[in-house]
Amino acid sequence: MNYTYRIYPTTDQQALMLEWLETCRRLYNRCLRDLKDWIASRKCSLYSCSLNREYIMSPDILFPSYLEQKRQLTQWKKTNPHYKAVHSQVTQDCVKRLHNTWEAFKTKKFGFPRFKKFGRYQSFLFPQFAKNPIQGNVINLPKIGFVEINQHRPIPEGFNIKGVRIVSRARGTVWYAVVTIQCDVKVPAPLPFGRGIGIDIGLESFLVTSDNLRIEPARFFRELQGRLKVLQRRASRKKKGGKNWELAQLKVARLHHQITNARKDFHFQTSHQLCDQADMIFVEDINFNMTARGFLGKQMLDGGFGQFRDLLSWVCWKRGKYFAQVDHKYTSQVCPECDAHTGQKELRERVHHCPECGYKTSRDHASGRVILNRGLESVVPMDCRERKPSAECVLPGIAISR
Repeated sequence: MNYTYRIYPTTDQQALMLEWLETCRRLYNRCLRDLKDWIASRKCSLYSCSLNREYIMSPDILFPSYLEQKRQLTQWKKTNPHYKAVHSQVTQDCVKRLHNTWEAFKTKKFGFPRFKKFGRYQSFLFPQFAKNPIQGNVINLPKIGFVEINQHRPIPEGFNIKGVRIVSRARGTVWYAVVTIQCDVKVPAPLPFGRGIGIDIGLESFLVTSDNLRIEPARFFRELQGRLKVLQRRASRKKKGGKNWELAQLKVARLHHQITNARKDFHFQTSHQLCDQADMIFVEDINFNMTARGFLGKQMLDGGFGQFRDLLSWVCWKRGKYFAQVDHKYTSQVCPECDAHTGQKELRERVHHCPECGYKTSRDHASGRVILNRGLESVVPMDCRERKPSAECVLPGIAISR
C-alpha cells in the first residue's frame, strides 16, 4: 500500500535531488546502450551479414543482465564520481528499473525500453529502511537529510515502511514522497454480496448508473485550454534555454499539474460516492486507449476514464466492495427488461425504446441496467438463475446501514 505525502525540500536539497535524477537518467541510458549494443551484435546470421554495417562484439561478452550490470556498476563508480555521489541503493534500483521494463517487453511483445531525454527521469527510490524515517513533520532521507513533510494522515498501526520513492513534478518545483507500507496480514478479495449497480461511462454524462444517477462531466482540460494556449504561445517566443524561457515553461508545467490534480480528485470523490450507494459495482471492460484515438479523442482523454476505472477498483478493494468488469459488447443495443436486440443506435440517439416490450428510458440508463444484469449473471450461482436478475436484485450478505 502506498501513501503519498507532499514534501518541502530546501533549495540546496532540491538542487541535490535534481542532480541525482540527472545522474540516474544517464545511468539508465548507459545500461540501455549496453543492452541494445549486445542485441545488435547478435542480429546478423552466422553465415551472412548486412550490406551496410553490423555491430561487432566479442562472443565472450555475457548478456548485460541485471546482476551483470550491478557488478559493472561498482566498476563504473570508480571512474565516475557522479555515480558514487548518489546513494548506492538508488543507483541499483535504477538498473533494476531498466530490466523491469525489459522483462515487461519480453512478456507483452511491445514497449521496448527507450532512452530518456533530459527531464524525463522524475523519480528515484530508497528501497529499504532500518527504522521509520518519518519523525514528526520531517522525513530523514539518506545523504539528503531531514526534509519537511506534510503527513496529512498517519501511518496505520502495525504497518512498517518498506521504501520511499521521491517524485518530482512541475519541472522540479513540486516534490512528493510515496511511502510504501506493509503489514504481515493477508487481505482476501471482497466477495459479491448485497446490492449492486452497473455503471455506463460516456461523454454526454460522465457516468450513469443503473439507478439512473447521473454525474455530469467535468471539463478539466477544456476549461483551462485557453489559458494553457496563452502560456504555451508565450513560452514558444522565448529563447530556448534562457531564464525567461525556463520561467515560461514552469508556468505551463504548473498548469498541467493543476489539471491533473483536479481530475484525480474528482475521480476519487466520485468513486467514494458510488461505494456509498452499493456493495457491488460493475463496469464495462472497454479499451479506452483505442477509443481515445477517434475524433472525440480530446474529450475522452479529458475525462480520464481509464484512470477512473483503476481508482474505482482500488477504492472498492479498500472499502470492502465487490468490483468486476463485464463484457461491453452491445450494451446499448439490448433491452434490460426483455433482452431483445433493438439494433444499432447512432450517437445522436439518446433514448432507448424497445419495440418488443415498449420499455422506454434514456440510452445511458438502459446500458447501466444491462451492465448490472451481466454482472449479476456472473456472480449469481447457476441454480439460482431460474429468473433473470432485475435491477433491484440484492444478494444475501452483510446489511450495511446507509
